[in-house]
Amino acid sequence: MHPNTTPEPAAPAAALTEVQAEAEARRLIATAYRDETPLPAHGNTPPVTQPGRPPMSQGATDASILMLAGGATTAMVGGTAAVLMYLSQFADPLVCGLVFGAPTALVLALARLTQRAKPAPDVHQHYTGPVYQDQRNVHTTTRGVWAKTNNHP
Repeated sequence: MHPNTTPEPAAPAAALTEVQAEAEARRLIATAYRDETPLPAHGNTPPVTQPGRPPMSQGATDASILMLAGGATTAMVGGTAAVLMYLSQFADPLVCGLVFGAPTALVLALARLTQRAKPAPDVHQHYTGPVYQDQRNVHTTTRGVWAKTNNHP
C-alpha cells in the first residue's frame, strides 16, 4: 500500500473490560439484521432488477441454452480444426472442413429424423348442440403450361 493511504493504528484511549469489549465487538460485527417495519399494501416503489438471467418462458430458456451450447460446440470444433491445420503445416482446408463437418451434418440429420419420428398427438374435440360433419375426398389434377385445376369429388 502507499504510505499516504495506509491507515494509522488507533491509539488505545481507554482499556475496555472483557465484557465491554465483547459487547462492542457484537455491536460492530452484526451478523443479522431484520427490518421490522410493515410492508405497504401497494405503492409506487419501482421494480428492482434481480441478479441472474431475466425471466423468460420455458421455450425461450430452452432455445437460449441450445444456442449457447451450439455456439460453444462450434467454437471448439473450429478451434480444433485451426490448431490441426497450423500444427500439420500440410493440412488441406477442404479436407478438414469435410472431416469436421461430417459429424455435424450427421447429428443434424439424426435430430431431424427423431423430430419426425414422434407420434401424432391425439385430437379430442368436444361439441355441444347439433353437429354436421362433412367428410369428402377431393382429387385434384393440375395440367398444362397454363395451369388449370380440376377438382373432382
